[in-house]
Amino acid sequence: MKYSLERMIETMKRRQLLFFSLILATLAIGVVIGTAINRSVDAARPALSSAANAIAIPAPTQLSSEFSKVAKMVEPTVVNINTESIIKEQSRSRRQPFRGQPFEDPFDFFERFFGGPMEEPGREMRSRALGSGFIVDKSGYILTNFHVVERADKINVRLDSGDEYPAKVIGKDEKTDLAVIKIEAKKELAVAKLGNSDGMTQGDWVLAFGSPFGFEHTVTAGIISATGRNTVGSQFQRFLQTDAAINQGNSGGPLVNMAGEVIGVNTAIITPTGANAGVGFALPSNTAANVYNQLVKSGKVTRGAIGILMQTVDAKVLKSLGAADGKGVVVSKITSPDGPAAKAGLKQGDIIREIDGRRINDSYELSSVVAELPPGKTVNLKYLRDGKEQTTSLVIADRAKLVPEEGGDSSTAEGEEETGRVKLGISVQSLTQQQAREFELRADEGIIITNVQPGGVAEDAGLLRGDVILEVNRTPVRSPQDLRVITAKLKSGTDVVFLVKRMERNGEVRPLYFATTVP
Repeated sequence: MKYSLERMIETMKRRQLLFFSLILATLAIGVVIGTAINRSVDAARPALSSAANAIAIPAPTQLSSEFSKVAKMVEPTVVNINTESIIKEQSRSRRQPFRGQPFEDPFDFFERFFGGPMEEPGREMRSRALGSGFIVDKSGYILTNFHVVERADKINVRLDSGDEYPAKVIGKDEKTDLAVIKIEAKKELAVAKLGNSDGMTQGDWVLAFGSPFGFEHTVTAGIISATGRNTVGSQFQRFLQTDAAINQGNSGGPLVNMAGEVIGVNTAIITPTGANAGVGFALPSNTAANVYNQLVKSGKVTRGAIGILMQTVDAKVLKSLGAADGKGVVVSKITSPDGPAAKAGLKQGDIIREIDGRRINDSYELSSVVAELPPGKTVNLKYLRDGKEQTTSLVIADRAKLVPEEGGDSSTAEGEEETGRVKLGISVQSLTQQQAREFELRADEGIIITNVQPGGVAEDAGLLRGDVILEVNRTPVRSPQDLRVITAKLKSGTDVVFLVKRMERNGEVRPLYFATTVP
């Protein structure tokens, strides 16, 4: 028994020794494997070097540097314009508020003894405004907008250098919204270079300069969004449209191309909020140069005219009148029998196509081109008559002196209503004496539309109740019977061209062409 007990104790000791030996062996193997893995990782990790290259900042991109170059070139020529206007209120009678009241006016005492009501003298109020401009001559001549200096009693100009000078107005032209002012500087001035705005096309990069909201030395970038915009201002303004930011205070500042040349004068924006909405307009430099030269020379602008009323019509009307390509401007009326157009042989319905080799696409373009021509200049003109090209020459007249001669004898005529519903969808009648007088016609010239059928041919063409039809397809219409004869010959698919007189809301009577196709 004793022997067995000792043997069991010995066996347990051996097993414990074996167990601890296994643990030590396992730990040793782990250390070896860990050391091997560590060495492998260290071998894969790149060695640190004190010779690493520093990151270099590259030169600005070419596009960015070009903008900067243009800005540095143009900025010294841009000026800030501060104006002050004195607004005088009319003097007011002090007893005016009491008239018609049941209480006696306390100032009646003065009226009874001094012969009239006492009056409060009108107060003076000062209004200040900001704008921009740019120097175009070393003598101190500056181009800006008419509306910037329109009512200014005092004008102060601050240069890019910070120097300030009073300015005087040399000349203003409301029709193009341009003005020329002048400062007497005591140093040589930087001068902006004007470019040719006719060379600008949609997508060209431009920069706009000015002082929006009074923040001077501001430059914004954009592109030419469109050219020849003529629905914003007067008939003498064909704007360059840009998305370069233009805001209040930018007016009169330059719009320049990437050569640093001024190709426009920032003039207007369209916005629902009063701030930039990406739709800005600049008057082309070619127009600005023409106006500037005249204002500096004489203080006023003289414009050319040829003595016609003209109308831009759609391609359908033009094709019906003989212009196969649908291009040109229709002469809707010869306004002066002694004017250039009449002397050159032009007639109502002719389609003007070119002036001195310049293609004419719409009435705004024709008006602008003619207006910029000096009175007395002889030009060559191409036009279509009955589809045949004609050429003539005429001498440009002074617009201010070319007064249209209108009117004619009127006679009494009462006509019964005739309908043209079968073909045209209108009701018409002869002109009364009063109607003829209002439309400056004889009573046997034209018929008046008394009703327009919805969805009819006439409505589709654009005719309105109250229009006076003068011609249909170049055939004079003097009575409802004439219209009935003409419409009887019309067939489905036939183009119909109307010449009508329409009275506008302002009372002006204008001849207009309309066209459609008989369904």
